[in-house]
Amino acid sequence: MKISVELTFSPLQDDFEKPIQHFIRKLRASGLIIKENPLSTQVYGDYTQVMSLLTTEIEEALELVEHGLMYVKIVKSDRHDYVPFS
Repeated sequence: MKISVELTFSPLQDDFEKPIQHFIRKLRASGLIIKENPLSTQVYGDYTQVMSLLTTEIEEALELVEHGLMYVKIVKSDRHDYVPFS
């Protein structure tokens, strides 16, 4: 089963950029399809692969901050080629 996941990582601290950048770099290194925008990061692929990656990387990301929020949205389909209409 293919899925699309949208993630927003919000460290609740003054120095918030480094943990976010580390998290995104780890996702990029996975070999899965990753797309980024200023508000979120999207991960696309097989359910088992994506969820395995996210289990590991979300845990690490949250361990790197004292307090933080991770918003996760999951869609059952691979939407990486979605093009919004104008």
